[in-house]
Amino acid sequence: MAAPLLLLQNIKLAIGSTDLLDGAELSVGAGERLCLVGRNGSGKSTLLKVAAGLIQPDGGERFAQPGATIRYLPQEPDLSGFATVTDYVEAGLISGEDPTRARHLLRELGLTGDENPSTLSGGEARRAALARVLAPSPDILLLDEPTNHLDLPAIEWLESELKGMRSALVVISHDRRFLQTLSRATVWLDRGRARRLEQGFAAYEAWRDELLAQEERDRHKLDRRIAMELDWVRHGVSGRRKRNQGRLARLGEMRRERREQLRATGNVVLNASHAANAGTRVIEAKSVSKSYGDAAIVTSFSTRILRGDRIGIVGRNGAGKTTLIKLLTGRLPPDSGEIFLGANLAIAELDQTRALLDSDATLSSVLTGGSSDTVQVGDQKKHVVSYMKDFLFLPEQARTPVRVLSGGERARLLLAKALATPSNLLVLDEPTNDLDLETLDLLEEMIADYPGTALIVSHDRDFLDRVATSVLMAEGQGRFIEYAGGYSDMLTQRGEGVTAREAKAAAKAAQPPKERRKSETRRKLSFGEKHALETLPARMAGLSAEMERLRTALADPALYAKDPKRFSVLSKELSTAEAELAVSEERWLELELLREEIEGGAV
Repeated sequence: MAAPLLLLQNIKLAIGSTDLLDGAELSVGAGERLCLVGRNGSGKSTLLKVAAGLIQPDGGERFAQPGATIRYLPQEPDLSGFATVTDYVEAGLISGEDPTRARHLLRELGLTGDENPSTLSGGEARRAALARVLAPSPDILLLDEPTNHLDLPAIEWLESELKGMRSALVVISHDRRFLQTLSRATVWLDRGRARRLEQGFAAYEAWRDELLAQEERDRHKLDRRIAMELDWVRHGVSGRRKRNQGRLARLGEMRRERREQLRATGNVVLNASHAANAGTRVIEAKSVSKSYGDAAIVTSFSTRILRGDRIGIVGRNGAGKTTLIKLLTGRLPPDSGEIFLGANLAIAELDQTRALLDSDATLSSVLTGGSSDTVQVGDQKKHVVSYMKDFLFLPEQARTPVRVLSGGERARLLLAKALATPSNLLVLDEPTNDLDLETLDLLEEMIADYPGTALIVSHDRDFLDRVATSVLMAEGQGRFIEYAGGYSDMLTQRGEGVTAREAKAAAKAAQPPKERRKSETRRKLSFGEKHALETLPARMAGLSAEMERLRTALADPALYAKDPKRFSVLSKELSTAEAELAVSEERWLELELLREEIEGGAV
């Protein structure tokens, strides 16, 4: 077996009185693809910094092969001290290396290189940092949350670029799809130690759950031993106190072990506070448009959002997703068209910029508003410390200022604040940023169980597949099209990738006018489009008839009193039918307009 390029052995590091890393190990061979996973606060970023040589551990050894090039991407890149982005990127090159690849990567990532680093957005800074670490084609790439602040086209480009490189990878990410695509081995950092699985992330969760199940079995055995020792203490220690101090010490050690096990396997508890239900029709938009100057942000957009819908909104950064959210929630008036908001609408919002958090405020004051020591969660009041525990905060953190929290802890605090707000409409802007995988699982379950409606802006493809009932895709030039299902369903219905349609439009725009007209007249409806155009009217008629039947049944004033369960089932069926009809109508209208455009161009 070849010697590893990078080796960490028995790494120990404490923060205050807490052992963050306690014998952690990491081995990276040439061309290996590792994902580094673990809970927020488990020390993943710290271990990656040790691997990069940026942090000196309290104990243990770090070995890197002489001459091996290692590049590290931090969560928050520092571009200060450089006049332009090009200067920053080229500073990461190996001495004497041709800067051509660096400039090519900048163009691929949508940057010219002439930008002033101090004026970059978070997403632009992340793109510049990626160009800097990728340009030298290093032997080892250490990437800490590389997809944060990137839009879907950039994420898919990055996946393709990394797959084509020969560099070894160690990746920390909350993006399941990204990890599944790239990883070939998994390192799980848990309670200061690293466990390795020689399979990619797709096998990780089943492996982790089996290990935790074995620990649970061992814990039950330990509980029985503790009970036996306690019985001995009560009945036998008095006469043999001096001789049996060792046994008492072992009991204390078992108790400490038990407390550590319980602490390590604690779970975030996510429950959203519910306001009174809004009507069945939560939001309806009719031919809504919004422009800023000559730029069309939203064009002739229509939709009907019903109670219980989970709408994912995706597209490039700057495509108008935030503007669309503001229009749909009534915070921004449209230039034309109408927005109808349902009765009793109560909105809770998660802001991805974390602008809602005062850095000098304490956790307790953020959650309570500073007026008391209780939090109203649904129809009950909880002490703020108890509510904090639901989100894995320790009681002593109640007076901790927000500024000292990690990115993951801030994300959990924002979730706690948003979910404590009574609502029937959740607006979640990049809710998965900085959350660990276990918290993501629970967030998905919470959204699935939430009785209201959710609007979710996200670049996390796996998350959208798990929670969205439909996806609004920003197709460019202010056009948003709704697709039933999650992200993968959207790709299937589009028949092409996220960037393919934009690439086609750009290629068509670059054609001479005469050739463009020829290509446009040659456009024909596909077999699937023709089939949908022919079958959708019957489908819509059937849905309308079904809705009429359900409405007639629900109109019976005695139904709820006689059979509330049947009333609930019929209500859900009606909501589903209304949603399916809205999607079918939208698809039929899109295809009918396309048919008319093709036939008109062919004349």
